[in-house]
Amino acid sequence: MGDIIVENLSKDYVLKTGFIKQLRGKAETVSAVNDVSLVINEGEVLGLVGESGCGKTTLGKMLVKIESASSGTIMIGDKNIVNIRRKELFDFRKDVQMIFQDPYDSLDPKMTVYDIVAEPLRYLKLAKNSEDMIEKIYEMLRLVELSPPEQYVNRYPHRLSGGQRQRVAIARALIVNPKFVVADEPVSMLDVSIRAGILNLLQKLNRENGISILLITHDLATARFLSHRIAVMYLGKIVELISSNKLMEMAVHPYTKLLLSSAPDLFADTSNRIEIKGEAASATAPPKGCRFSPRCNYAIASCFEKEPELTEIEKDHFVACNRVFERE
Repeated sequence: MGDIIVENLSKDYVLKTGFIKQLRGKAETVSAVNDVSLVINEGEVLGLVGESGCGKTTLGKMLVKIESASSGTIMIGDKNIVNIRRKELFDFRKDVQMIFQDPYDSLDPKMTVYDIVAEPLRYLKLAKNSEDMIEKIYEMLRLVELSPPEQYVNRYPHRLSGGQRQRVAIARALIVNPKFVVADEPVSMLDVSIRAGILNLLQKLNRENGISILLITHDLATARFLSHRIAVMYLGKIVELISSNKLMEMAVHPYTKLLLSSAPDLFADTSNRIEIKGEAASATAPPKGCRFSPRCNYAIASCFEKEPELTEIEKDHFVACNRVFERE
């Protein structure tokens, strides 16, 4: 499949407004994702972190063609999937899948586990016959540690725990043997005791099957555990991209440092923590210059005028900050 190369990707939504404003071209728009460029290497887990409403899920949905892009390109192999034709989507779905955030909403309550996991096989015609389908489903349920599968195939979602539901959702995404998976907050709805099992499962699938994963999460600890690199997103833009093992010591962007300061640590020195200023600006009217400048403790006059570009400051470390090259 190769690397996934995203260049200048944007997604704009037109807000509901009066008919006259729309007719005059004055309807308000919100830019959920704004000019994002990044690369997801083949076989890599890339963590995408940021606060609610920053555009993480929208970006993930564009990568799996649930949402269409307003502009930009998404190159998977030699194809730009932004302009992919409807008849090509059939093969695309075999390679790219998504694990949705809420297993209570993403599973049809009227379908058994068997039918939920079998649905992609039926739609994509990947089972030779009923015996082959049963064998594939049982094998996948064992892989996601729902074993013995005979105990689960005839259950409905309401008869499963939260962790079991999420494993069914993972099985449904992986049954077609995809090469790239977008995992949108795959453990946010689960108890802490269950999260480790799901994360270990995703890590195992990445290591043993070579599946590329975009992990969308609020939790920096989760991102550091599972990801090779971490992309930090703020108000529709990537502000820092860094190796996960360098995040704690080498993070540069004030917003990344703010996220690290927000993580509770009973044994850490709290004197150097950054305090947050104000609220995130509205995506319908983002601030001029750096989007984080109204909340940044280090902002100077130029930060309110010039929008920073995502710049490589050292190998595989990218930062969007006007002051990044200052010695201080």
